[in-house]
Amino acid sequence: MALRTVSSGVLKNYFDLRVNNAKTFITTAFLCLRRPPLGPMPNEDIDVENIATIEKYRSYNRYFRKAEEEKKKQVWWKTYQEYMEKEDPEHGAELVNIGLPSNRPSRTNQVRERRQMMKDNKKNVELERACRLRTFKISLDRVQEVWEKSIGPFHIRRLADHYGVFRDLFPNAYFLPQIPLRICYSQGTSAQVHYGNELTPTETASAPVVNFNADEGSLWTLLLTSPDEHLLDNEAEYVHWLVGNIPGGAVQSGEELCHYLPPFPARGTGFHRYIYILFQQEGPINFQEDLRPSPCHSLAERTFKTVDFYRKHQDSMTPAGLAFFQCQWDESVTSTFHNTLNMREPVFEFIRPPVYHPPQVKFPHGKPLRYLDRYRDGKAQTYGIY
Repeated sequence: MALRTVSSGVLKNYFDLRVNNAKTFITTAFLCLRRPPLGPMPNEDIDVENIATIEKYRSYNRYFRKAEEEKKKQVWWKTYQEYMEKEDPEHGAELVNIGLPSNRPSRTNQVRERRQMMKDNKKNVELERACRLRTFKISLDRVQEVWEKSIGPFHIRRLADHYGVFRDLFPNAYFLPQIPLRICYSQGTSAQVHYGNELTPTETASAPVVNFNADEGSLWTLLLTSPDEHLLDNEAEYVHWLVGNIPGGAVQSGEELCHYLPPFPARGTGFHRYIYILFQQEGPINFQEDLRPSPCHSLAERTFKTVDFYRKHQDSMTPAGLAFFQCQWDESVTSTFHNTLNMREPVFEFIRPPVYHPPQVKFPHGKPLRYLDRYRDGKAQTYGIY
């Protein structure tokens, strides 16, 4: 019996050894069949055994200069950028600035002015007393004015990039909104348009009051469009308001090409973006091709594309101002569809799936004491949020 056990163990070890040797042979043969690289591999000339003999860069500038030289050299392999350019030719394309030229102040001058202002403030006895007694008041209007003249356009551009404004309205282009737009739908500040804030269709039912600083004799064009609202074409927009040849800052004196239509985000489609764009004109423009009948209650006639409108008049106008808000459905949208557009209201429903509960375990380690409440029998659910 013992001899039989020893024999079976020897045979088992023998077959295991044969199988392992076969696996090793197959792996070695597979590695031998791998094709050699088409050219030298990166860092192939570095002696890894003598790392101390490698020349040090000693500064970041030298490292950066060397990296730029290596980047310009031709290599035999494809880079990630080359793969992406083959799949999407517009990937990583440089954006074109189509706005007004920006005069960003020098950082050195800003630091110098700030230091001089701090020295003057330290010498001001009244300012020191007000700060010590906590009676000093900061003018928010003055802060807003300084922000709009300094870094405000760059912040607004970042917000517009975050909300996809330039991507959907001006593909492969952008502009710095250097003319601040003040758009208010009511007397107070609750219904004011900023940069992505939420307003209701009820608040925006009538045309707003638009103000902006403009030189005397200048001409402007104001556009309100929505890239998310079109019911038939995902690439198209609906123009809600278009006023051209605005003299100075008087919007009410301009040529109304398309009268104001309140937002009508369809029920069940979430938030929609409504974007105001202010164009500065080089001179009077003939907008006969862009004129809509008044009143215009046809969605087909209001179908619009901002990029096509800009390309048509790009030699005569330049985007200069930007403001936008978001809207979602409320009860006033139903009235807009029925009474203004004279059509049935589209409703997009979302059937929410039932809440998933994992199977109950016998020993719920690490679970709260309310764990058994979610598995109780009965219609009334007593469990909370987990």
